[in-house]
Amino acid sequence: MDIYARNILDHYQRPRCRRRMTAADASFRELNRSCGDDMTVFVKMKGDVISEISFEGNGCAISVATISILSEELVGKTRAELLAMDLPDLQELLGINISMRRSKCALIGLRALQKAVSSLENKS
Repeated sequence: MDIYARNILDHYQRPRCRRRMTAADASFRELNRSCGDDMTVFVKMKGDVISEISFEGNGCAISVATISILSEELVGKTRAELLAMDLPDLQELLGINISMRRSKCALIGLRALQKAVSSLENKS
């Protein structure tokens, strides 16, 4: 097993930041009806910078590993950096190519985070 597959498996088996954040500034639930992935993300901001991310839900190895990795990688990034991310960025973080069939799995957490942060803009 290569290092990237081990990293994905590690984040799937021991996801980081998997918990409900009670003092979140925003949250968003995203469903992937085609495979059953169900993720709710929670975001805390300090101004325009992400200070904390957590999540809860269930999904396949790709969806859980991706949101687990993002929950660590995005702390300290700006709202604009998050909103600019897409599938190629996730492929780089995961270290693997993601097929079109699995792209929804990889994107579920990112899309939920983007929608959560975008909802804050609408409240301003």
